[in-house]
Amino acid sequence: MIETRGLVPAIEAADAMTKAAEVRLVDRQFVGGGYVTVLVRGETGAVNAAVRAGADACERVGDGLVAAHIIARVHSEVENILPKTPAAGDSGLDGVVSQSRS
Repeated sequence: MIETRGLVPAIEAADAMTKAAEVRLVDRQFVGGGYVTVLVRGETGAVNAAVRAGADACERVGDGLVAAHIIARVHSEVENILPKTPAAGDSGLDGVVSQSRS
């Protein structure tokens, strides 16, 4: 997942993530105060590559990156609060790495 300040960095990050690796863009949340969170799902390696690419892309469009975070092998209790993947029969959430920027 990537959190940004503003919609433009979020769109740039989402575009870069989906182009960089085999991940599914499953949700975006307008958190408030101009913050946007973008969530992708996929295999751990793919999510790692995608989130890194998304964070890099976000930084290229300004100071929009707030945080980039991957959770590998999400616990079932956490899975219950995450958006479901559109692919039938496969949660795909083997990886959602942690990188925070202030």
